[in-house]
Amino acid sequence: MSRQQSTLQSFPQDHAILSHPDEDHRHHIDLIPSIADDNDILCHPVVIPIRRADSTVNTSEHTPLLQQDTSDPFIHETTDDDVNLTRPSEQVPSAQMFREELGILTCYSLPVFAAQIFEHSFLLASTMCIGHISTVALAAATLGMMTASVTGYSIVRGFASTLDTLLPPAWTSDTPHMVGLWTQRVAVMSVFGLVPILAIWFNAEPIFLFLKQDPEVAHLAAVYLKYASLGLPAYSFIGISRRYFQCQRLFSVPARITIVIAPLNAFLNWFFVYPLGLSFRGAPLATALSFNLVLLASILYAYYFVPRTAWTPLGRDVWHNWGILGRLGIAGIVQTASAWWTWELIGLAASFLGPVSLAAQSVLLLSASFTFQAPFALGAATSIRIGNLLGEGRARRAGVVAPASIAIAVAVGCVWCTMFLVFRTKWAYLFNDDPEVVSIVASVLPITALSQMFDGMNNVGGGVLRARGMQVAGAWLNLGAYYILGIPFGITLTFYFGFRLAGLWIGLVAALIYSSIISVWIGVIRADWEVEVKKARERVKGQATEEPH
Repeated sequence: MSRQQSTLQSFPQDHAILSHPDEDHRHHIDLIPSIADDNDILCHPVVIPIRRADSTVNTSEHTPLLQQDTSDPFIHETTDDDVNLTRPSEQVPSAQMFREELGILTCYSLPVFAAQIFEHSFLLASTMCIGHISTVALAAATLGMMTASVTGYSIVRGFASTLDTLLPPAWTSDTPHMVGLWTQRVAVMSVFGLVPILAIWFNAEPIFLFLKQDPEVAHLAAVYLKYASLGLPAYSFIGISRRYFQCQRLFSVPARITIVIAPLNAFLNWFFVYPLGLSFRGAPLATALSFNLVLLASILYAYYFVPRTAWTPLGRDVWHNWGILGRLGIAGIVQTASAWWTWELIGLAASFLGPVSLAAQSVLLLSASFTFQAPFALGAATSIRIGNLLGEGRARRAGVVAPASIAIAVAVGCVWCTMFLVFRTKWAYLFNDDPEVVSIVASVLPITALSQMFDGMNNVGGGVLRARGMQVAGAWLNLGAYYILGIPFGITLTFYFGFRLAGLWIGLVAALIYSSIISVWIGVIRADWEVEVKKARERVKGQATEEPH
């Protein structure tokens, strides 16, 4: 399984919340009471007097919902560029901006990290329950999960990453209703994309038999995929809904929902497998149900507790501008899936080294899966923060976000690296008591520790590329790093120079070093943020822009 699978804010202060016209058809301000509870206190963007357009029924990308109007009352808020109101934002020192962004990115990343960890527990609970049924059942579940990751989960999440480019600048632009319109477009396109994936899942058994899998394992793995398919649409739309919340800086909403559902998911897995007597089928069914509950809770929260500023009624515009979605979506799939698939291939290569090495690889992969969630969350926060700032036209501050996020990534990497190095001789005992496994893990863990330093930078670089709409560059970079450099180099060291499992991890580290350096170079160092502001606004309106070469 891949590292991702092996393993509330109220309305932001960027805009006022405007109610519907009252009986006298006068617009008035209607602030949500919970705003002080949930909104991050470090981000208070520039505020202008705004009002809602008279009608949103026939809105399109050319219809601004928020318009300046001097007749409406002002909403006075502090700006994050302007903590000292006597100092214009252009005069704020870069060092001060850097310190502010460190705090903002940390606040953004923590809820994303929590949501990732608790979502990871969904499949972990399923694996634990199935593991107590039989060895064959565990093998079948592992095969089913690996297939689901490669052919399904990585695909839908990669396509949803398109919204990392489109939604954040839309939210802070003068047309925030485009958040809803782009969300609708991606959701509709995702429905069509699910059809071939589900076709594979429902016909998996003959595919497994063709690949010479054990017949009993092939049958059970196919059963696993059929029941897991009940949760695939929900899993796809959860990725979309998260970005809908996050672009509005409602980072804690997905985290709260996932934290609430995670214990219920663990109970359902146990209840379906044992007391209810569904055995093997119960685990994927329970996990599918949990994904649907997360989606349902997300929809209900968005409907009842989130203002409609980011939404627009479903209409014919949902069928427009699919070209830019297709271009960004395919590149996003390649960028995301190529990284996920790498870990599946490494696991497959480790299986040829024998059961002990495979067990050691499982320990290392589970460990890296946990630590990976932190840089992944930071990369998501970086993408959203830069996108919001580009939509506001704040190019200078957007240019400060990237180095601030790199600094955090290096700091977090140092923490993980130190943890692995200090406990390397004892680490494997958390998972296994076999002395051979413990010895192999202890010998390879320093290489895994080194990977933490560059994994964070790589995720941040990828987040910047998504914010700039450079998924195509990210896709080519991942393909080159993993499939031209990392995997061939690692396999050569492993099987031709006798490095065994350590060789595979050296190859991964080489890929991460290359990818992190190049992504930071093309995504951060070479960026012209004034130009990126213009490009972001064009993308929000559905106008394609060329990526820099």
